Amino acid sequence: MWGVNSSFMRYDFKAIEAKWQGYWAQAQTYKAEGPSDKPKYYVLDMFPYPSGAGLHVGHPLGYIASDIYARYKRLCGYNVLHPQGYDSFGLPAEQYAIETGQHPATTTEQNIQRYREQLDRLGFSFDWSCEVRTSDPDYFRWTQWIFLKLYDAWYDKTSDKARPVSELLEIFLKEGNSNLLASCDENTPVFSAQEWQAMDKDQQADILLKYRLTYLAETEVNWCPYLGTVLANDEIVNGLSERGGHPVVRKKMTQWIMRISAYAPRLLAGLDDIDWTFALKESQRNWIGKSVGALVHFEVKDSVHKVSVFTTRPDTIFGVSFVTLAPEHALVLELTTAEQRNAVLDYIQTTARRSERDRMADVKSISGVFTGSYVLHPFTKKPLPIWIGDYVLAGYGTGAVMAVPCGDQRDHDFAKFFELPIPNIFKGIDVEQEAFVEKAGFQIQNSDFLNDLDYASAMKVVIEHLESAEVGQGQTNFRLRDAVFSRQRYWGEPFPIYYVNGRPEPIDPKYLPIKLPQVDQYLPTEDGAPPLGRATQWAWDTAKKSVVDNSHIDHITVFPLELNTMPGWAGSAWYFFRYMDVQNDKEFASPAAMAYWKQVDLYIGGSEHATGHLLYSRFWTKFLYDLGIVPVDEPFKKLINQGMILGTSAFVHRVEGTATFLSKDQVKGEKTQLIHVDVNMVDASNQLNIEQFKNWRKDFSDATFVTNAQGQFVVEREVEKMSKSKYNVVNPDEICDQYGADSLRMYEMFLGPLEQAKPWNTAGISGVYNFLNKLWRLYIDDENNLKVTDAKASAASLKTLHKSIKKVKEDIEGFSFNTSVSTFMIAVNEFSAQSCNSKEVLEPLLILISPYAPHISEELWHRLGHNSSVTAQLFPKFDEGLLVEQTKVYPVSFNGKMRFTLELPLDLDATAIEQAVLKYDKTVAQLAGSVPKKVIIVPGKIINIVQ
Repeated sequence: MWGVNSSFMRYDFKAIEAKWQGYWAQAQTYKAEGPSDKPKYYVLDMFPYPSGAGLHVGHPLGYIASDIYARYKRLCGYNVLHPQGYDSFGLPAEQYAIETGQHPATTTEQNIQRYREQLDRLGFSFDWSCEVRTSDPDYFRWTQWIFLKLYDAWYDKTSDKARPVSELLEIFLKEGNSNLLASCDENTPVFSAQEWQAMDKDQQADILLKYRLTYLAETEVNWCPYLGTVLANDEIVNGLSERGGHPVVRKKMTQWIMRISAYAPRLLAGLDDIDWTFALKESQRNWIGKSVGALVHFEVKDSVHKVSVFTTRPDTIFGVSFVTLAPEHALVLELTTAEQRNAVLDYIQTTARRSERDRMADVKSISGVFTGSYVLHPFTKKPLPIWIGDYVLAGYGTGAVMAVPCGDQRDHDFAKFFELPIPNIFKGIDVEQEAFVEKAGFQIQNSDFLNDLDYASAMKVVIEHLESAEVGQGQTNFRLRDAVFSRQRYWGEPFPIYYVNGRPEPIDPKYLPIKLPQVDQYLPTEDGAPPLGRATQWAWDTAKKSVVDNSHIDHITVFPLELNTMPGWAGSAWYFFRYMDVQNDKEFASPAAMAYWKQVDLYIGGSEHATGHLLYSRFWTKFLYDLGIVPVDEPFKKLINQGMILGTSAFVHRVEGTATFLSKDQVKGEKTQLIHVDVNMVDASNQLNIEQFKNWRKDFSDATFVTNAQGQFVVEREVEKMSKSKYNVVNPDEICDQYGADSLRMYEMFLGPLEQAKPWNTAGISGVYNFLNKLWRLYIDDENNLKVTDAKASAASLKTLHKSIKKVKEDIEGFSFNTSVSTFMIAVNEFSAQSCNSKEVLEPLLILISPYAPHISEELWHRLGHNSSVTAQLFPKFDEGLLVEQTKVYPVSFNGKMRFTLELPLDLDATAIEQAVLKYDKTVAQLAGSVPKKVIIVPGKIINIVQ
C-alpha cells in the first residue's frame, strides 16, 4: 500500500503528502520509545489553545522549527519525545457558550478536530499517542491532585523548601511558632506550644491557612464585569481584558491564592542555570523584582495603628515630608477623617477603574487626596501628613511609601503639585527643580546621626538605629506577589474543596477527579455567585464520598462545594511531565519515566508567556521537586521565543463623518479614518473589489467610492500583527492546497531568523515551490523514471554535498533555519549544473533535507528502493577531506591582461604549470605562432605570459 506509486508523473505534492501522512500515522513512525538505552531528547511546543478560528500561517512557525530539530535529533540517534496536546480550558469557549447555550466541551472538541486536521496537513512529527487535553477529567484529576499537595504544604525558610503540613503540626505541638522561619501571612500571630494546644479545631485551621502554599484570602483583584471573572495582570492590556477588550476594575474578593512569593529567591537564582535568552531572563528578573532595604514603622498620630513602609533608601529617612498609601490600603478608611471622607471615597472609586499596569506606566498624571491624618516620624516624632495616591500599589511592598521628594522623582512631582515641603538632605545639591536619585556623589545633611555619611555608610547606620529603636529592620523584598488562583467561570478545573462552617476542607485524592456539573446557563447567578452556583448537583457527601444534589446539604455529612474554578494556567503549569507517561492512571507519572526524560530539553513558544505560564511552571516544578515527586527543579532546559509572522493589512480611507471613501491616491489632505479591509478583497496591485466590500460591510452598501483616473480604488497597506480582528489572516490550508506543506514549511523558515518578526508575502512562496520541483527533477525524469544511478560521484558533487552537510548541521544546531534553506537551494543548483545522478550523493541529500521537507524526502527515499522511513536513518557524516581543494582555476594573462582561465592540479610545480599552459589550445591560439619572451608563474596564484 505504501510503496512507490508510479502514477506520480511529476511532483504531485497533494498525492505525495496525503500518502506519507497516512503512512506515518499508521506506522506510528514518531512514537517515542519508553525509557531505553538511547540518549533522550525532549522537544516541546508551548501548549496551544484550540480557538474556533483555527490556525493561520503565523501559528506554525514555532512548530516547524521544533519539528525540524526533533527530526534532526532522531537522525542523530536520539530517542525523541515530541508530543502535542491542547490547553483546552479557556474563556473563549465559555463566552461562546454564554452566547449560544452550547456546552463548552462541544465547542472545544470541534475546535480540536479542526486544529488536528490543520496540524496533520503540515507533516509534523508529533507523537500523538501522548496527547493530553487540560479539560479531560483523566488529565485534570492530576491538576486537582497537585492543588491538594500545595494545600497540604508549607514553606520552610530554614531548609529552603516546601514540607508537608503534618510536619508543621508537629512543630506547633512541640514549640509553637516563635522560632519558626516560614512563609506565612503578615498578620500571623505568635504562639507557644501550650497556646496552640489550647486552640479549638477551627482556630487551628485558621492558623494553618496562613501557612499553606495555597490559601484563601480577601485580596485586590482585576475584575472584568463583562466576562464575570477575575483576570491575572498578564491577561490585561491597556486596562482592558486581553480577550474581547472589555473594561477591568480593581475589586476586593475572597480568592484562592498561590504562595508563589515563597519561591521568589529560588525563581530568581534558578535563572542562572538555564539556557534562556538574556531578554527573557530579564523579564522574569524584573517581574520577581528583588529589592534590598528596610521596613520602617510609622506610628499614626492619636491612633493605635501603625503604617509600615518598605524602602530601598532608608538612608533618606530624614527627607520624608509625607506618607502616601495606595487607595486600596486596608487602613485608608480607618485613617480618613470625616471632613475628607467623601473626597477619599470618590478617589478610591475613580482609581478602581484603572489597572495596576496602567498606574505603573502612567508617570505623567498626578493625583491624590489627603486623608486628614498624620504619622509620626520614627526618629524626630514630627507629624507627617498621610495622603493616598494611585502611583502607590497595594500589592507591592506594604502598599505605602515614605515620600522623600528630594530623592524620588514621583514624590517630587507629587509634592510640587500639592505644594508639600521638599526638605533637602543632600549637601551641595539643588533639588528645587528635580529629585536627586543617585546613590553616589553626595554626603547627607540635615539628618541627625546620618550627617556627612555617604550612601553605603548611611544604609548600615540607619538600619542599626531602626532596629535598636524597634521602629524597623533591614529587609529584602520581592516584587513578585502571590498569584490569584480563582476564576469566576464555568469552563475550568473544579477545586477539590468543600466547606464546613465556612472553612475549606480538602477532598481525599482517591476520589478525584471532581468533574464539572451541568448548569442551565454559563453566567453568574442573579446574586453574583460564579456559574457553578447554578448547578443542582454540587455538594459533597462525606459519607458517600461523592458529589450529590444541593438539596441534601445538611452541614452534617453533606457540604457545599467550591464555586470558583481554577485559572487557565493551572493545567499548563505541569503538562510537560504528563507527556512522559500519559497512559498512567495510577500516578502523576512513573518515577522511571521521569528519571529518563527528566525535563524539556528544547521549548519553543511566544515571548508573551515570559511572566505568566513560564513563571508558574517553574514554581510548580520547584514545589514538586521539594516533595520528591519530580527529579528536576527547572522544567525547561533551553527555551527559544520565535518571532511573529506579520500580516500585511489593508485599509480604506473614509472621510470622517461621511459615507465617502477615497482611493489612497485621491486623498488630498482630507481628514480620513482608516478602516480595515479583508485582504482577500484586495488584488496583488492593491486594488479593492468594491462590490465585495459593500457586500461584506452592509453598513457601507450605499457609500460613495472615489476612484483614481484609471477607475481603480487603491487601498493603504501596513504590516502589523496577523489577527482575525485585522482581517489580514492567511489560512495555511489554502497555501497547502496551492503549494504543498513542504513548500509552506520551508518558506516559513526561509523568511528570516527564527527569533525575529517578519512579514508574510504569499507571492514569495513560489520560489520555494520551484526549488522543490527542481529537487524532484534531480531524481525523476520527464517519463517518471528514476534518474539516479550507482555511478561514482564526481569530486565536485561530493564537495557540494559535504559543504552542505557541514553548513546544515551548524545551522540546525544554531537554530539558523533560514540559512539552511539557502544552502539547499545552492546545492540543488550545483548538482543540476554538474548533471549529478549519483546515488552516493543524492541519497544522503534526502536525509539532509528531510527535517525541512519530510514528504518529498520520504517519497524520493522510497523511490531509491528503501523500505524503511527516511526518518530512521542517520544524519550524514561530514568528511572535511572532501572540501580540501585539489585543483586551482588559474587566470591566464597575456601582458598583464587576463584572457581565459585554466584549471590545473594544485600539486604542479612552476615547470609543470608552464608546460601545461603552453600546450593549452587557447594559449596556442593567443600566441598565434610567436614565442613568449617570458612566462611568469606563481604556483597556486597567477600565470602571466609576456609576448
